[in-house]
Amino acid sequence: METLPINPVGEKSTSEPQQQWGGNPKKSLHPTTQTRQQPQEPGVLELRMSPAPSQLLEVPQGAGKLAAALEGDAEKPHGSASEMPEPLRAPDLWDCPDGSFVKKIVIRGHGLDKPKLGSRCRVLAFGFPFGSGLPEGWTELTMGLGSWREGTWGELIEKCLESMCQGEEAELQLPGHSGPPVRLTLASFTQGQDSWELEASEKEALARQERARGTELFRAGDPEGAARCYGRALRLLLTLPPPGSPERTVLHANLAACQLVLGQPLLAAQSCDRVLEREPGHVKALYRRGVAQAALGNLEKATADLKKVLAVDPKNRAAQEELGKVIFQGKKQDAGLAQGLRKMFG
Repeated sequence: METLPINPVGEKSTSEPQQQWGGNPKKSLHPTTQTRQQPQEPGVLELRMSPAPSQLLEVPQGAGKLAAALEGDAEKPHGSASEMPEPLRAPDLWDCPDGSFVKKIVIRGHGLDKPKLGSRCRVLAFGFPFGSGLPEGWTELTMGLGSWREGTWGELIEKCLESMCQGEEAELQLPGHSGPPVRLTLASFTQGQDSWELEASEKEALARQERARGTELFRAGDPEGAARCYGRALRLLLTLPPPGSPERTVLHANLAACQLVLGQPLLAAQSCDRVLEREPGHVKALYRRGVAQAALGNLEKATADLKKVLAVDPKNRAAQEELGKVIFQGKKQDAGLAQGLRKMFG
């Protein structure tokens, strides 16, 4: 009687049917028949046997996902799961709602909280263009406070920080900006408050600070920075219960002045409308709306507003000069219209 080869690692007896490697999985041969027809050394016979349970445990976890890729290359060693490269994911992008920039999340932060008004943020920043006025490297920025927010870049950074979690690293991509992206890391921040959580007195105090800073910037020749300050002050006061703060009237009037200097007559006219809804006789708002209407070509509306100013203040030199310009422009338009009619019917 033949003695069957002894399994060196103590697996199942080879008297059980086994599948051949690389053969038809449905066809199996009895090992005694296989041994008689093709005498083999025990080690060779082991290679034709199904893997033992101990060998199955040595297969790295997750290697089954690569079976299709490794089929036909059984001799290639399997690496550990930790050595397998993870599939690349598309970068996480966040578009600022006003379209001013796109944020690419390089490293995700943790938690759900984000900086709010009054939060002191520990920030690592790189890539600001020369003359931006913002410090590079490690710095501390307070949300809603400080001169760092006044420039265009400061406003963008504040918007970006409002969308970040602690530990997040991100790049800012600006439309039309050809330089390298600005990189921000929000290391930590203190707890702040949403504007609706503030008391009415706190909102009014912050709005007064913004208004004062806006006036300083306007007098210094920075209407754009002043407009941002006035806009932030107005947003703080929007949530006050009716009738609201009287400060809003002054802020809208000042914002209209900025918008006129910036060449935004339509926005200026709308800001003046909000003032005149509350105070129909507001002289500065009437004058600025008259100037805005003249720039828009609405000469009749401009004339009406400027005449109201002069009715209240007959010696208002600015209104007198502007009304003269409007009347001259009206006569010029009438002359052009008359000439066109003569050509049409002459």
